[in-house]
Amino acid sequence: MSEAIINIKNLTKIYDDVPAVEQLSLSINKGEIFGLLGPNGAGKSTTIFMLLGLTEPTSGSIKVCGIDSTKSPLGVKQRVGYLPDDLGFYQNMTGLENLLYTAQLNGISREVAEKRAHHLLNQVGLEDAIHKKTGKYSRGMKQRLGLADVLIKEPEVIILDEPTLGIDPKGVRELLHLIKKLNQEKNLTVLLSSHHLHQVQQVCDRVGIFVKGKLLAKGTLNELALQLFGNDNYVVHVEANPITERLLNEIKELPEVTYVNQITATSIDVFCKKDITPTIAKKFMDDEIELSNISKKNYGLDEIYHRYFEGRESNETA
Repeated sequence: MSEAIINIKNLTKIYDDVPAVEQLSLSINKGEIFGLLGPNGAGKSTTIFMLLGLTEPTSGSIKVCGIDSTKSPLGVKQRVGYLPDDLGFYQNMTGLENLLYTAQLNGISREVAEKRAHHLLNQVGLEDAIHKKTGKYSRGMKQRLGLADVLIKEPEVIILDEPTLGIDPKGVRELLHLIKKLNQEKNLTVLLSSHHLHQVQQVCDRVGIFVKGKLLAKGTLNELALQLFGNDNYVVHVEANPITERLLNEIKELPEVTYVNQITATSIDVFCKKDITPTIAKKFMDDEIELSNISKKNYGLDEIYHRYFEGRESNETA
């Protein structure tokens, strides 16, 4: 069983009688990348501020690395690195100088800081910009420097709030790859807040869907799909000619099949409790019917996310 490094219980934050976060309960395991996914204004940043002890909850409790964020915010900050969506560096200082200054603020000796800063700048791909003023850095370079900055004190947890905001697609790919690499190499726990579904799906082990201050669901993609789509968790798309009535009936009678949708005379979607692509393919081959295409479809985060919204909107208008 994985060790929980972040524990949130019944967390609520109310501003002017309006809940920004409502009854949030969540555990994040040591060494995992957890994606907090939701639209702007969902309460993601408010949750992060409470985790860091930057704002007090109205009710509920938070422990990060075993430390109460409300009672000992400085203790949490010593163990947690935070990369906000709006980065700030001293523009007239170089990347190296900024890192050394952060190290000094965290009580790290100059000798250790120098060694650590050079290593991190190489690790995030800024080895050629070490002595360049950060005012000349691109947005993507600043995000990379931001990662090095949060890692200089060797935290146990890093919190990234919309880390890809304003970066071009190539920079996004590189940054996400870097986050995944750091997680694997250092066993870092990462909390990634974002409204970009595809990016969250690329790097996160688990996802929490956050809307209007409430955590609607959490889990791996497979777990979320199972919660939402139940027995129709897998879909096998088949294109063949001919698709006979007898063969259709045989497929429908398979114990793993819940529903067969005939799209055209030569194509069907088979909804299943589990992946039975090989079984379906064998039935066509046994009947000597040529398959032009057979492919498995897993529900992606986009479909999961929008299905949650559909369900929520239906409930609110009912």
